[in-house]
Amino acid sequence: MAEKAEAKARTASLVEAVLACTGPLEKEGLSGRISRLSCRVEELKDEVCSMVNKRYIEFLPSMQSAKDLESQVEELSGNIDQLKSRIEIEVQHDLNVAIAEFSELKQQLERDTLVLSGLKQLQEFETALKQFNALLPQKKYVSAACHLNKARGILKMLESRRGFELKILKALRRELTMQTQNIIYLLGLEWQQMAVWKVPQSKEAGSLESAMETELHLCKVLSKEDVVPGPTVASVLQAFAVLDELRLKFRHFGQLLLKYILKPLISHPSLQPLPEEHPDAVTLRFRSVGSNLGHPSPVEVFARIKLVLEILHKYHLGVPLEHCAEEENSSNLVLAEVLGDTIWKDISDCLIRDCLVHSIPNNSSKLGQYIEVIKATEEFEKALKDMRFLKEDATDLLTYARNVNCHFANKKCQDVIVAARNLMTSEIHNTIKITPDSSVILPKMPDPGAGDQLKVQKVSEGLDKQATDLENEKRLSRHTFSFPACRISESVQKLMVLAYQTLQEASTSTDQCCIQLFYSVRNIFHLFCDVVPMYHKENLQKLPQLAAIHHNNCMYIAHHLLTLGHQFRGHLIDGIATFVDLVPGFRKLGTECFLAQMRVQKEELLERLSSARDLSSVDDDDNYSAANKAVRQVLHQLKRLGKVWQDVLPVNIYCKAMGTLLNSALTEIISRIAALEDISAENADRLHMLCQTMVDEGPLVFMPLPEEKQNRPFQEEVPVYVPKWMTFKELMLVLQASLQVIVDRWADGKGPLAAAFSPSEVKNLIRALFQNTERRAAALARIK
Repeated sequence: MAEKAEAKARTASLVEAVLACTGPLEKEGLSGRISRLSCRVEELKDEVCSMVNKRYIEFLPSMQSAKDLESQVEELSGNIDQLKSRIEIEVQHDLNVAIAEFSELKQQLERDTLVLSGLKQLQEFETALKQFNALLPQKKYVSAACHLNKARGILKMLESRRGFELKILKALRRELTMQTQNIIYLLGLEWQQMAVWKVPQSKEAGSLESAMETELHLCKVLSKEDVVPGPTVASVLQAFAVLDELRLKFRHFGQLLLKYILKPLISHPSLQPLPEEHPDAVTLRFRSVGSNLGHPSPVEVFARIKLVLEILHKYHLGVPLEHCAEEENSSNLVLAEVLGDTIWKDISDCLIRDCLVHSIPNNSSKLGQYIEVIKATEEFEKALKDMRFLKEDATDLLTYARNVNCHFANKKCQDVIVAARNLMTSEIHNTIKITPDSSVILPKMPDPGAGDQLKVQKVSEGLDKQATDLENEKRLSRHTFSFPACRISESVQKLMVLAYQTLQEASTSTDQCCIQLFYSVRNIFHLFCDVVPMYHKENLQKLPQLAAIHHNNCMYIAHHLLTLGHQFRGHLIDGIATFVDLVPGFRKLGTECFLAQMRVQKEELLERLSSARDLSSVDDDDNYSAANKAVRQVLHQLKRLGKVWQDVLPVNIYCKAMGTLLNSALTEIISRIAALEDISAENADRLHMLCQTMVDEGPLVFMPLPEEKQNRPFQEEVPVYVPKWMTFKELMLVLQASLQVIVDRWADGKGPLAAAFSPSEVKNLIRALFQNTERRAAALARIK
């Protein structure tokens, strides 16, 4: 019972504690009611226990008392629920009111705190600007810049907050901008006095004359003004760094340094720096010593550049810096690194482009001497890194220099291609005579199997004796596979010499260089196929001599390509040294060009023959004169063409070409005469005269050689080169022959006439030449 009383007391005190926060509730009434309810609960509890005891222990009948207790319990439970509901409603209402009041007070406190913080920052901003304005006249630029930076940071914080008037922020921003520009302007004036440039205005920048008149004056400390000590270069540059303006200032200074000092030192071999040192200052001038021709040595250039950078490092870039407490990262600032980051890319590119490129040897035998350049490059980069001008991981120049084998191959390939293209675009008509004895003169290469030469010689002596009886008495001429005598362009011969020399260079180079040079030679021939036909297109179409020379050029190159790879077998990379695949392309290129010129000449011949308007009436003087003129023009064109191609084309090509053109003219004349339906006797005589002119003068167009006596064998072999020559002669016989002679020469289809004409063509000629008689009918009957 004591525990129950204690629990009851705790319950009452808890309820009273809750109700104490609810304001004007009737706390005493509620406590009294709760106490009474608690007492009543205890009483009911006792009664229930008594009833249970009587029912289940004493077994007394108590149905009515149980129902009474049940109703009392229900009534007591209802009272408890009502009391609980009332407590919850009144307490919850008062709690919501208290929370709302607390939130409003909290927000008001936050607003006050924010305003107070903003006012404090405004005060700090004003203090920073006052300190800045006080330090600036004293030329304490680093501290002034730090306070200005502090003010800038405060303003950024203010701009990020809400609730401040826009006009105030604009005014603060305007004031900060004005003060920033003011200190940058003053620092700029100081810097102009610390680095004074004297450059010629009238001279071209980068020229030797301009460089010799250029001066640069550097000083560490400026002179005092009244009682204010002059600023040091360290304070000025550090102030620039604090204001984040140092890189911009160094970029401008670096461009001037490149334009007027460093690049001229790299480009002009005779230019030398001439420093004049004074206490806390130096003047850098330049002079010209020796010749200015050619390209400077990398060793000399590195020494000059190093001297200039050492002066900069001593008077400007290597001075200790003044730091401000507000700038945490300022202690890591190295002026040489800032300038190096700004201009090193341009310097390295210029050194490579204008110096190291030209130092690459032109011959593989000089590659061993390049070790001096590599060593000088390594020392130069090390010196720059010691001055902190260059980062430790920067190796642009050294990497380029060490890769000399690759650069040598690239340069050699580039030079070869440029030289080849210059030859291809030179005049084609400058020719030289090629004979079967002509050859490209090159240094003799060692035999790949030279080590076994002695052994092979001994074995071969024994074999020669055994094979003496097995030799064939007939041997091929030593000129059997030689290129025929003709004329080729001088540039093409030089092109082939260039190809041989490049392969010779490749045979003594490293594997990588060998491969590059080999493919450069192949690229020469690919370039020839692309450049020459386009560059000389108009001349190749109009001038038959150039077309013939181009044909010879292509065939000459193809002839060498057949054995070019074999000649260097064992001296180049195995399996790739071949040019045979290029041969069909060159043969096709030369043939197509020459055949195109042949078609042009054929069209001109046919056009001249077409001026002979009507061969059926050449008995008319005008018609005969026109026909005779056309024949003469054809012969004149062929003779002129024969002169143009004389001693240019190989004899066999010349004879085939002239024979083809003459054959085209004869074919046209034969077809036009054979197509006539009526030929009078006088007309036949005049046609015979025209044909006789062709037969008499046609062979004279064959003049492949300059000496006339040497051309007679070719003129006597006209039927070999002109397929229609015998047909033309048979036509002349028919024009003057009788029916019987014609029938006899037909000889039942086995005679010479049958070999030249078909039966229908012979019948047409008979019908045109002879009147319709029984004899003609009989003759026609024999032609079948």
